[in-house]
Amino acid sequence: MTHIVMFYHSLISDWNHGNAHFLRGIASEMLDRGMRVTVYEPRGAWSLEQLMQEQGAGPVEAFHRAYPALGSHRYDPATLDLDEVLDEATLVLVHEWNSHDLVARIGRHRRDNPHYRLFFHDTHHRAVTEPEAMGAYDLSFYDGVLAFGGVIRDMYLAQGWAARAWTWHEAADTGVFHPMPELERRHDLVWIGNWGDGERTRELHEFLLDPARDLGLDGTVHGVRYPEDALRAIADTRLRFGGWLPNFAVPATFARHRFTVHVPRGPYVRALPGIPTIRPFEAMACGIPLISAPWDDDEHLFRPGQDFLPVRNGDEMRSAMRALRDDAAMADTVAASGLATVLARHTCAHRVDELLAIHASLADAPTSRIYA
Repeated sequence: MTHIVMFYHSLISDWNHGNAHFLRGIASEMLDRGMRVTVYEPRGAWSLEQLMQEQGAGPVEAFHRAYPALGSHRYDPATLDLDEVLDEATLVLVHEWNSHDLVARIGRHRRDNPHYRLFFHDTHHRAVTEPEAMGAYDLSFYDGVLAFGGVIRDMYLAQGWAARAWTWHEAADTGVFHPMPELERRHDLVWIGNWGDGERTRELHEFLLDPARDLGLDGTVHGVRYPEDALRAIADTRLRFGGWLPNFAVPATFARHRFTVHVPRGPYVRALPGIPTIRPFEAMACGIPLISAPWDDDEHLFRPGQDFLPVRNGDEMRSAMRALRDDAAMADTVAASGLATVLARHTCAHRVDELLAIHASLADAPTSRIYA
């Protein structure tokens, strides 16, 4: 039996941790295919600690109800026995939120135990925004890097951080993210995303809050890390602030709204063209019309103007919002197109297929040091 072992920040918590969405999706798909899946997350993981501090234990219990087949082992890095946890591994994925020390330890274990393949999984913009920190990871004995966009893949190769790298985009977990036509679309706009550290404050005003206020749209904003000035700006609209929302509750929330928007973070727009993050995949999978603030789909994942409505400024955003609010037929056409593209190309099943193909391509590759 194929045994997939994963070292990630958290499977249990998605509080300010969008990678949990994709991790849950690919782990579920692997289990559905009869694979053995073991996920390790460190004790004291920041996302889970923040979630429990804010919400208590209820969200953890809700996670287990929503994903009864999923679970993780919480470990202490000081006592983690890699010989034990990797003894029967076939394929090991190590996410870039792990410590430099753990990444290096697993690499050395792979050097001495060539019975499994080992990949480093990068789903963040730090390769561009914090290159010194990312370059400090010792990937000497890894079989390669799985990067969530071509520009990140190319950087690993160009900088000599790894000898092999592949593009492995995020995708929608369609077991969770799917249309719910039985629910009534009672509200106009929903936006689900974290405010963050100021890297898109101007954009959130231009492409979300100002148009919603000017058009008198009702709806909901969900997310965490919203400062007081952001909450005041939301209060100046007809939008309601709903705080943190677990990913498995998102589809029902989408289903009760007429459209949503994508407002990329600054680093993605400026330095990482072609990487949309997981939110657009999930929105389209749920069959909700999507409007996107400026973002270059350099990797041709979608069909701009068909799968979603691209806008270049606040005025165009107002026009697109007005159109989707007032023209139900147009909204249905955009939603159906986006859903079709996701189902054809961008599900977690597609990504597991891609991962297994990468794994198979290394069947004859040497299992010793691969660092160039």
